[in-house]
Amino acid sequence: MQFKTIQRIVGILLMIFSFTLVPPMVVSLIYVDESLLAFIWSFLITFGIGVALWLPVRNRRRELRTRDGFVVVMLFWTVLGLSGALPFVYSSTLVMDGYDAVFESISGLTTTGATVITGIDNLPPSIQYYRQQLQWLGGMGIIVLAVAIMPMLGIGGMQLYRAETPGPMKDSKLTPRITETAKALWYVYLSLTVLCATAYWLAGMDLFDAICHSFSTVAIGGFSTHDDSMGYFIGLPMVEVVAIVFMLISGVNFALHFVAWRSRSVVGYFQDSEFKTYLKVLLLISAITTAFLFYQGVFDSTQSTVLNGIFQAVSIGTTTGFTTHQYYNWPGFLPVLLLFSSFIGGCAGSTGGGMKVIRFLLLIKQGLREIARVIHPNAVIPIKIGRKPVPNNIIDAVWGFLAAYVATFIALMLLLMMDGLDQVTAFSAVAACMNNLGPGLGDVGANYADISSFSKSLLCVAMLLGRLEIFTLLVLFTPAFWRR
Repeated sequence: MQFKTIQRIVGILLMIFSFTLVPPMVVSLIYVDESLLAFIWSFLITFGIGVALWLPVRNRRRELRTRDGFVVVMLFWTVLGLSGALPFVYSSTLVMDGYDAVFESISGLTTTGATVITGIDNLPPSIQYYRQQLQWLGGMGIIVLAVAIMPMLGIGGMQLYRAETPGPMKDSKLTPRITETAKALWYVYLSLTVLCATAYWLAGMDLFDAICHSFSTVAIGGFSTHDDSMGYFIGLPMVEVVAIVFMLISGVNFALHFVAWRSRSVVGYFQDSEFKTYLKVLLLISAITTAFLFYQGVFDSTQSTVLNGIFQAVSIGTTTGFTTHQYYNWPGFLPVLLLFSSFIGGCAGSTGGGMKVIRFLLLIKQGLREIARVIHPNAVIPIKIGRKPVPNNIIDAVWGFLAAYVATFIALMLLLMMDGLDQVTAFSAVAACMNNLGPGLGDVGANYADISSFSKSLLCVAMLLGRLEIFTLLVLFTPAFWRR
């Protein structure tokens, strides 16, 4: 393990991250709010720690090994979560202890959207903006951004890219050089953000809200500048339509977006099995939700029923977590159905959370193959995605991921119940955090303010496990990883 090289990289990454505190300072100056000093102090501390880590080992230039990449990613997300909490701690308008501040920071960076803050409408604009920006930076993965920058600093990035995106990514190298791949993904990400902000503005949001909500929409985050989330704009139905469109787009593999842009054709989308499954799942959930809301007479008009049913199904299904109504209070099985849809989540290579559609698809195909084998024990039945057979080691990895996911889920849920949470709250809190969804059921339907510091700490771990897709974090706790 190259600890000095790792120290140098973490120092550089922290220095880079410190400059993301400049835009909130500008917002604070524009709106003349009282949080400017909080951001100045946070910038100085974050930049100072970065310099302190980098300076003693600044001449240590070696290519990262794969194991080093995993350690850098884990350290960076941990340190970033802590440093990202500083503005919340230093802000004079927020009364937050360290646990709450770190929870809010990690929730933002992992694009979970779970919050412990109430009275969001009354926060200074700079703090409102900062929360949204955290999600935007975490959406595509700040490590991918670093991969695009680090070669200029003499640091290779492929190991970080692999550690950041450990799932069954397709076309993980869209261009011959990994740096160009990272840049390509960020160009797509930035373009979608600009388009989304423009669409929100045209739909009736003011410019500040449009920019802020475009950050959390494209990032599949779910933070809002209002306590009522998207319910604040309930009189502007086109806002919900824009949100639905961009949540759907952002839940798709960004490699498909890049290929479509480069080839000037959308044919690639409909040749992709994961994309087609993604649409079918969300269409089915939307249809069931809308039909049951109509049957129960929850809303006064057909238009409201259809719009709210589709919006909430897409929001929860893509793990965005925006709400227009208190979906956790909807009748019958709907809250549980919507929560379960978040387990599938978005496509691999998207900003969505959950276990990813491609894994869900492979598990379904594997289950069908086992049924066929019962009928025809000697048959050789390959599993195919599109027209290509999937190697058995990929199938094994998916089953391994599911086993690790279930085991950690159960352990975290039992620990939360041991801390005093009821079954519904504990189950939904772990599901919402591991799937990077945000709003849960029971006592965590509206926010996470009332649970204990111990439970918040466990849920921070759940958010990181979900963001890094389990293995990136769990591999660090195996003796074999540290063995020479």
